[in-house]
Amino acid sequence: MTGDPYQHVAVLGGGAWGTALAQAAALAGRQVTIWMRNADQATSMARTCRNDRRLPGVELSPDLRPTARLQDIAVADMILLAVPAQTIGGLVTELAGILPDTAPVVLCAKGIDRNDGTLLSSKIGAALPGNPLCVLSGPTFAAELASGLPTAATLAAPDLSLADHLAAALSHDTFRLYTSDDVTGVELGGAVKNVLAIAAGAVMGMRLGANARAAMIARGLSEMRRLGQAMGARPDTMMGLSGLGDLVLSCTDDQSRNFRFGYAMGAGNSQPEELAEGVYTARALHLLAQRHKIDLPLASAVHAVLYEGAPLRETVSQLLTRPPAREG
Repeated sequence: MTGDPYQHVAVLGGGAWGTALAQAAALAGRQVTIWMRNADQATSMARTCRNDRRLPGVELSPDLRPTARLQDIAVADMILLAVPAQTIGGLVTELAGILPDTAPVVLCAKGIDRNDGTLLSSKIGAALPGNPLCVLSGPTFAAELASGLPTAATLAAPDLSLADHLAAALSHDTFRLYTSDDVTGVELGGAVKNVLAIAAGAVMGMRLGANARAAMIARGLSEMRRLGQAMGARPDTMMGLSGLGDLVLSCTDDQSRNFRFGYAMGAGNSQPEELAEGVYTARALHLLAQRHKIDLPLASAVHAVLYEGAPLRETVSQLLTRPPAREG
């Protein structure tokens, strides 16, 4: 690959994460189109260079081109998918016939299909079989990335050379992308941590202490590695930015929507105001645990509370009183 073939980046998603990625791509010197379904939001962003609903107080690059027309991304050299995870399947169907086959599609959403446990990358591959498929994930809060605070993440592609070129195109002084060819592992880490962050939030909302949260993070990592192994991911990927890094961030900071959701439950709010992606992923992990015949105690506990009416305190108590076992 010669020259710089990734001059024009299209970001799909006008939420906080999509806006932050668009800002990062602009700071890396790319021409950036950011697509959103709401035409009024696109018009407002173009006029004000802000997204005050999702990223209040952040001044955006005047070079961003907001649009609500999906056809406007047809000229892009690279696509970043940053819409909510459960909408990916429908969107990529719309993209078929619009994108050139040469444009890599980078999954930036973190989740698993709640209906059948299908990885989002599989849905993208089925709808866009000609486009190279990549995944970008890691310990990233949108507001910090958009504000220019130091951020690192992983970009994975089956072809490491492609991953290296895409990472170089998107990286800048405060956004560093490491590369991997373990697409499944990078995707799974970002999805599984959503459920574990709900558990961590619940622990803190119940005032069970930092010791309990640390234990939950460590045992959650074990579950992440177990599921990854069953699905063909490499163990070392789960110890990197997209696994352990994202898990620690999401379980220890209330910028995480999943953590806030769990905290509200633990504090006694049975219906938290803000829905989190981990709610859907908990259902998906329940399906995957059954499919691969593996034990995921923490993920199963979150599923039991959310979908089976299990009392939170009793469920946590059952976790704490499980028979002693060898660590692993």
